[in-house]
Parts: sequence; C-alpha cells; structure tokens
Amino acid sequence: MNTQEPAPTRAAVDEQKLLERFMWLSIGATIVTIVLKAIAAWVTGSVGFLSDALESGINLVAAAVGLWALKLSAKPADDNHNFGHSRAEYFSAQVEGTLILIASMVIIYTAVDRLINPVPVEQLGIGLAFSIVATLLNLGVGVALIRAGKKYRSATLNADGHHLLTDVWTTVGVIVGMALVWLTGWQPLDPIVALLVGLNILFTGYKLLKGAILGLLSHTLPEDEQKVVHNFLDAYAKDNGVTFTSVRTAEAGRDRLVNLVMQVPGSWTVDHSHDHADAVEEGIAAALGGAETIVHIEPLGHPTRTGPLQI
Repeated sequence: MNTQEPAPTRAAVDEQKLLERFMWLSIGATIVTIVLKAIAAWVTGSVGFLSDALESGINLVAAAVGLWALKLSAKPADDNHNFGHSRAEYFSAQVEGTLILIASMVIIYTAVDRLINPVPVEQLGIGLAFSIVATLLNLGVGVALIRAGKKYRSATLNADGHHLLTDVWTTVGVIVGMALVWLTGWQPLDPIVALLVGLNILFTGYKLLKGAILGLLSHTLPEDEQKVVHNFLDAYAKDNGVTFTSVRTAEAGRDRLVNLVMQVPGSWTVDHSHDHADAVEEGIAAALGGAETIVHIEPLGHPTRTGPLQI
C-alpha cells in the first residue's frame, strides 16, 4: 500500500485549469446578466425585474466564492490537512445555498411591500427584450457548468450550474408575468410574480444546503459507484482466494474514498499480501476513474469490525 502523496499528474492539472475556466465563464456571464437585468428593472420600475436582478447579484458573489473553493480544493495534502482540501467545494455550495436563501427573503419582502404599496410599471417591452437576452445567456452557461460538474465530479460547478438554471426559470417566470401585465394591464401581477420567484429560490437554496451538508458528513458514494466497487471486489475475491469485509465508502468533493478489510490465507507473506493490496487499490481506482483506497490486511476467518476502537 503506497502511503506517499503522489504529485498531481498532467491530466489532473489540465482538468483543474479547465474547471477554473468554467468558473470564469460563469463570472463573466453573470456580470453581463446583471447589467441586462438592472437595465430592465430601471427602465420599467418592475419589482419582478428587480427581484431577478438581485438573484443574479447573488450569483456573482457565489461564483466568486466557487472559484476560490475550486482553487483551494485542488491543493495537495499538507501537514495540517493530511487528507487534502477537497471538501472546500462543499463550503462553496453552502455559501451559495445560504446566499440563495437570503436573496429569496429579500425578494419576498420586496414583493409583499409592492403588493401593499403598488407602483405602476412602464416600458415593459424594452424590459422584456433585455431579460430574454439574459435568460438565453444563463441557459447556455448553466447547462455547460452542470455537464462539466457531472463529468469531473465537481460540487462547485454543479451547484453554480444549478444556480444559473434556477435563475433561468426565475427569469422565464418574470418574463411571462411581465408579458401578462403588458397585455392585460393588471399591475398586481408584477409583485405576485416576484413572490413566486422568491418562493422558488427559497426551495433551491434548501436543496443546495442539504447536499453540501451531506457531503460534509461523509456521505457514501452513489449507489451506481458502490455497485462498481463491490463488483470489482467480488471478482477479485473469486480469482485470488481472499475475502473482503467492512467495506466503507465516502465522497469528499471530487475525491472518492474507500476503506476495507482484505482477509488473506495465513500462509501468505507480508510482501505477497502487500502486492495484492496494491492491486486492489489500483483496480478500484481504475474502475471508478480515480479513488483513494485503504486496505487493511487480516487472516481469513478473523472477525472484523468498523468504527472507533473503545478501550
């Protein structure tokens, strides 16, 4: 079992640079979106457009935090962080979820105030045009971020992509509502739309926070990846006369962690057992596309346990 911290490979460095470029893309797109939506809100005086612009402002802060977390998570293990910094991405998702919750409360408050104190909206056609352009921009970038987040197992890109898509649906709702105001002249639709936007954002923030908290609590690998691990172990045990017990898995940002006990024949030497442990670690890493596996060796038939040892 190799305990030396490996240097980042060229592929890992290139992947990190690619992920950072995606975050810069998100930041750039969000800045343009804020400008477009702010113009729409200023021209029309609509609280619906204003709520949409506020959410995009939250997107910008969240994207900046996400870029910082992405850079931090790529740092190798050190004396103070023996298991690396990969969980920093969950911090980013927590910040993003919290900011979404704050934005939703501001939007809901503003909408209720506008219902109580109505203000007519103007030049909705211009505002709708700016919002449609902003929506198309967010849609393209959001889909790209989610695809990259799934491909590279990045909680930061996934959270930011879903945040942008939430912004898309928010803006679509605002556009529909403002179009109805434009066509019918019924002004209360403006704050009602903003109120619905706020409630939708509130639910999205809750889901992001829940996912980040599960990650910080060392949530197990997804079921499909656990199946990959167990299929590999079953095949290896059958071919090599060993048994695997106490198999545990966990996610840590983009990292996969596997801890298990391999029971071997008592006649095996330490060197021979070590060779098989290395083969298991390499096999799991290959099957999952990257993983850190810790193999504990015990003789066949020896009772095993999990959890801390109580003295």
